[in-house]
Amino acid sequence: MSSGDRPAEQSISDGALYFLAALCGLATGVVGAAFHLIVDTLVHWPSWLVARLGPGPLSIVAAAGVAALALVASFLITRRIAPEAAGSGVQEIEGAMEGLRDVRWRRVLPVKFVGGVLALSSGLVAGREGPTIHMGASIAQAVSERMKLTEAELRGLLAAGAAAGLAAAFNAPLAAILFVIEETRKQFRYTLRSYTAVIIASTASAIGMELVGGTAPQLKLDNAEMPLSLLPAFLVLGILLGGLGLVFNRTLLFLLDWVTTTFRKAPFVPALVVGAAIGALAIVLPQAVGGGELLIPGLVTGNLSIQILLLLCLLRFVGVMLSYPVGVPGGIFAPLLTLATTIGLIAASLLQMAVPLPPLAGAAFVIAAMGGLFSASIRAPLVGVVLAAELTGGYALILPLIVTCVTANAVAQALGSRPLYELLLERTLRLAGKTPPPPVTIGVPTPVGMDDKS
Repeated sequence: MSSGDRPAEQSISDGALYFLAALCGLATGVVGAAFHLIVDTLVHWPSWLVARLGPGPLSIVAAAGVAALALVASFLITRRIAPEAAGSGVQEIEGAMEGLRDVRWRRVLPVKFVGGVLALSSGLVAGREGPTIHMGASIAQAVSERMKLTEAELRGLLAAGAAAGLAAAFNAPLAAILFVIEETRKQFRYTLRSYTAVIIASTASAIGMELVGGTAPQLKLDNAEMPLSLLPAFLVLGILLGGLGLVFNRTLLFLLDWVTTTFRKAPFVPALVVGAAIGALAIVLPQAVGGGELLIPGLVTGNLSIQILLLLCLLRFVGVMLSYPVGVPGGIFAPLLTLATTIGLIAASLLQMAVPLPPLAGAAFVIAAMGGLFSASIRAPLVGVVLAAELTGGYALILPLIVTCVTANAVAQALGSRPLYELLLERTLRLAGKTPPPPVTIGVPTPVGMDDKS
């Protein structure tokens, strides 16, 4: 094809775009692996502290001080250099794909890395996917600027970078591909080259992680097929999770606004207070802090009582609600999955009191709850099914997963709940003095190979 025959919105060939997508994915995988390795090393600091100071009040006080210092440092770095790096990066990427936000990669990339390491290693109840997704998009932005890509190509490469970031966070490339397509359906350009670029970037990210030797959190759970007679139980679970998704989203948005208003003159106070609290809990009850990726397998096999599970469920819910508004880099996925784990185990324990359950039923309810709560909050049921199955190896539970995720999504929609990242983007734009885009309306999907011009 000659330059005169090339579409106006296309400045480079398909092959060149795919090469750039692979480059972005590989770079994101390497950066993500380094991020994981550093956090995995530093997150054990409470045990190091106890080993030197011994168990007791002194270790608790020292841990509170260390975590508070780390979280305040992360907050100050983020606040002063790149405020948009706070929290999850998903809404920032969606805004950039709509032309409403700028990805200032020179600031965001180092702040997301350093601030994320400080925040997550402190024990904050936040996930790693937020920093890696934003870093992946930042790398894509840098490459796009260097290559002087068109606006359409930039949007496609941003999507590819975000997918690579999610793949780097969970080592789940298929779920990453579907997340970008389903979550950013309003902004994603539905063309064959866009799809292909996202797939290539996700695959290259997984390769990059392997090259560095970094591994994603291991959520492999022993599971087995469930009888059809238990499908009504998964239906009920989906209904409950649909309601909880609404509560989760509204509580999070309320606390974000409350913290912003209440601590306007001293915005570092939440980081100081929350840091001290999670530091103390890291010694007293370590299961209540951290993203929870490494906690999930132990919870499933721990045979904990309902009372302990209820306590952990409450603490994990409160933890993520207090952690996210602090204003430091951190995601929502991992805490959401850990919270769902406690809910699934509680549901299985209660059902066990009424009827005998087959072996590994507890793990089955956990996997279904992961997908269901994700679907209810993020409003992406297809991603919920694939993510839960890919993370845990629960491919034998596709049918219960579908029942739970679709039900949870339908109930959340019926209750008036909107996708969490859509709400976060609207809030970000409102604080920036911009007009939020209208809510997404689901209509006839744009055929693959045709751009969505709306």
